[in-house]
Formats: sequence, structure tokens, C-alpha cells
Amino acid sequence: MNATHQSVRAQITAILLAWGSPPALAETTAEVMTETDLMGVDSHGISMLMGYEELLRLGQLRIAGQPRVAREFGATALVDGGDALGHPPAVLAMRMAVEKARIHGIGAVGVVNSHHFGAAGYYARMAAASGFVGMVFSSTRGISMVPPRGAEPVLGTNPIAFAAPNGEGQPMVLDMATTTVAANKVKVYHLKEKDVPPGWVVDGAGNPVTDHAEANDYVFKRQEGGLTPLGEHKGYGLALMVHILAGTMVGASFSPIRNRSQRSDEPNNIGHMMLALDPRAFRDMDAYTADMAGVVEVLRGARPANPEEPVLIPGDPEDMSRTERLETGIPIPASLERHVREIAERAGVPFVLEAVPGA
Repeated sequence: MNATHQSVRAQITAILLAWGSPPALAETTAEVMTETDLMGVDSHGISMLMGYEELLRLGQLRIAGQPRVAREFGATALVDGGDALGHPPAVLAMRMAVEKARIHGIGAVGVVNSHHFGAAGYYARMAAASGFVGMVFSSTRGISMVPPRGAEPVLGTNPIAFAAPNGEGQPMVLDMATTTVAANKVKVYHLKEKDVPPGWVVDGAGNPVTDHAEANDYVFKRQEGGLTPLGEHKGYGLALMVHILAGTMVGASFSPIRNRSQRSDEPNNIGHMMLALDPRAFRDMDAYTADMAGVVEVLRGARPANPEEPVLIPGDPEDMSRTERLETGIPIPASLERHVREIAERAGVPFVLEAVPGA
């Protein structure tokens, strides 16, 4: 099925409300999740309902928790996520970072006591849409990265996102995990019953794992093996840097330590860090925009390997996916459709996903 984005948003909202999420928080979360699916990041959109339901069942997710400002100093602040889903506190934090950057030239707002917040790129784009450079860092709940020469995972995928307005309309955007691929990307391959490429996942002896079911087990269920770091030592170092910025700095937990004493019903205390930079703090905005336009012109003007496929800049794949999916719908694999139906039934709400006519 290729579902309309309106029905995807409606389905997510209905389930969140049934779980007990306050309406404003449910709407924000559904908006972020739907936009993520529209941009082709299938690992962080509606498919996350399965994981969120499990967190709710365990009692780790306080679905009605309200984000609040816990600390504030000039250009910085700390948002407490209330142990609820991470989307609303992350949106609040980036909005605050942007407003602080308007005053101080820079805004840095951390989030503590949060959970999974979807795709980091969504929040970086928020800053760029307001004319600011945005950077996003997040710690993670899962322990999935196997260090170089290691046999067991010790770090998460710890994502980074960066977005910069370029004067062209759409910002230049980087959104990446510090592992070779995001953990939930393996889940998406498993849902599609599609084997993963070699190099994404290794077993406890460091051997590549490609079978989709086995790879999913190594990433989400086993205590050995897992995801490889991006660029080996560099990705490992990046993941540690991100944890320090988004975890240690804000008071979020370090998963390997937390897991030693965490009760099954205790929240995960994930942390995020949102940064906004105003180019006008350093130079005239027209000059910045002109230079960015020159950068984009050079990148787009590079000779393509295939004349029918123009050279892309960061952010293009997501923008192209959004344009296409607004018309053709969001792909919902049969296995995911079944899971969503079951989640909706357990929540006591109707299944409202609608296929795009003719898609």
C-alpha cells in the first residue's frame, strides 16, 4: 500500500491519543513522524509505533509527560522532556535555540529525560527554515555499535544533523548516524524481508551478517555483534563525541551503565542537543547568501557520471522523496500494515490508512 500522508498523520495521531498523549503533543509527534516518512526516512516514521508501543507496555514511556524549561542562561537552556516521546521537547528546544540565536547570535538548548525523537534532520531543518544554521546531536537508548576490534556493542548510533540555508529555497542538509547505517534501517529491511548489504552488521566474531532476520537479531536482540561504526575508528570517535554533547553535558544516561541497574519500567533518559547559529553574527547576510549560492553552483555544476542524473547536494534525496510521496503516497509494506492494524486494534482506534488512488 502507498498511503496518503494525511491518513498516516491521522493514524499516528489517533493511536497516540488513545495511548494517553495530550492532543498538542500528539499533533507535534505525528507531524514530525509523517514529515520523516515523506522525506523517505522510513526507519523513523510510522514504523516506530511498534517500538513506542513496547516502551509504553514496559512502563518506560510516560506518554503524557509535558516538556518544560528546567534551566536557562542567556544563550543556553535545558528542556526536561518529562520521560515522554522526544519529538515535542526537541521541537521546543530547537525553537528556543533559534530565538536565542536571534538575540545572541548563537543558541544552545539541551534536552534531558527524553526518548526517541525521530530523524535528527527534521530539527536541523527547523533552524534553516528561519535563516539559521542548525546542528543536532542525540544520544540513544539502544547499544548497537561494535567498536573496532570489539565483539560486543558499547555505543549507540548517536546521530548528527546539520542544515544551512543556501539561498536556493531548500537548505543544505546532512542527517547521519555514526554507525554505517541507522539501526532502524535494518528493521526496515527486515520488514521488507530484504537482506542487508555486507558491512552493515557483524556477528560476535566480526563476520558480516546479511540475512535480514539474523541482522535484525544482532542489532536489537543479541548481546554480541551489531552495527559497524562509520569509517571504523572515526565513527566510533564521533559517536563518543555526540554522547558527550547530547548525553553527558545535559545529564542523560549512558546506556551501557544505565542497563546495569535499570528496572524494566524505568525511563531511558535519552538526551539531545540543539544548536542554532545566526550567520549575521559573523557577516552580512547578503554576503553569506551569495557565497552559499556560489558553493551550490559549483556542486551542481560538477560533471555528472550519467547526464540523465544530475549531481545532488546534501538534502536533495529527502526533498525529492517528499515531492514524490506527496503525490504517490508513503509506502507501507504489507508486514508494517499488519503491525499498524494490530496496534490500532489494541489501542481501540480504527485503522484509517488510505491508499493513494491509482498508486
